[in-house]
Amino acid sequence: MNQSMTIGIDLAKHIFFVAALDGSGKPARRKKLRRHEVLPFLANHPGAVVGMEACSGAHHWARKIRALGHSVQLLPAQHVKAYLRGQKNDYNDALAIAEAVQHGRIRCVEIKTVDQQLDQSLHRLRQALVTEQTGLINRTRALLAEHGVDLPEGKQRFRQAVIAQLEDAENGLPWRLRELLGRQYQLFIALEQELAWYEREIKTKAAENEACQRLMSVPGYGPIVSSAFYGWLGSGQQFRCGRDVAAALGLVPKQYSTGGKTVLGSISKRGDRHLRALLVHGARAVARYAKERDDRLSRWVCSLIERRGYNKAVVALANKLARIGWAVVARGQPYQAVPA
Repeated sequence: MNQSMTIGIDLAKHIFFVAALDGSGKPARRKKLRRHEVLPFLANHPGAVVGMEACSGAHHWARKIRALGHSVQLLPAQHVKAYLRGQKNDYNDALAIAEAVQHGRIRCVEIKTVDQQLDQSLHRLRQALVTEQTGLINRTRALLAEHGVDLPEGKQRFRQAVIAQLEDAENGLPWRLRELLGRQYQLFIALEQELAWYEREIKTKAAENEACQRLMSVPGYGPIVSSAFYGWLGSGQQFRCGRDVAAALGLVPKQYSTGGKTVLGSISKRGDRHLRALLVHGARAVARYAKERDDRLSRWVCSLIERRGYNKAVVALANKLARIGWAVVARGQPYQAVPA
């Protein structure tokens, strides 16, 4: 198969723009296609390297195009921007994608399977429910604060405080405010039940996945963290080492160096914000009980807390957990704690 031709596709809802480069990098063809014309066009095209930005719908198109015999690469959209030349239009966007693919310096996004996308959908919807529930709690606390009632922070204490306010008939709350508070509480309970369903589903899927089972052998990885990490990482073959995984998740220091002088700042916070937060929460759980354990990782965390402080040690541990998670998935071996 001759795959010297490189094709860049600018994805959209209805109109797709295609730009092709030959083996020497010169523009060979460009075309505007409607949605239903994309696959027939590629089916009749000789084998080529097809590049797209990793945006909405990209994994679906990647699976369909790969089934036609083409080699498909998904590129992070923020890195393709540097290859755009001239005015911004759809043809130039497709040409920039083709040049980025041909250059070969951008790490590709691994094409996800349908199951991986469905697992990620569970996490995205669960996180949306958590955000909605947090907003409901804050709105209710602000509403009651206007009437001189101070509700405590935290989900469980919020539930207890609202029940106490509704059951106390002599607290002086207006009946309309009591009615509003009752409706907010019913909505809170509905969100609790919906969240419980999503968490049960995530735990069930994690229990059926061999890679997630290996990840759960790592300290700080529960069903939710392992499922989210595997859904993001995939096979892990797109990364050369665990350090690249930590960098992709934004768990490494931000660098601003010039003139031979290295300047490192706070973490870069690149990549998936939700997964990074889950890893930090998992690291915080490990650090909390590190003094009670005698393995090498726990000793390292305790030493780091003494030298650098608790918060920095937690982020450094999250970095290490990301590296360990990659090794567990990519090498297919469970985690084994090393004695101190």
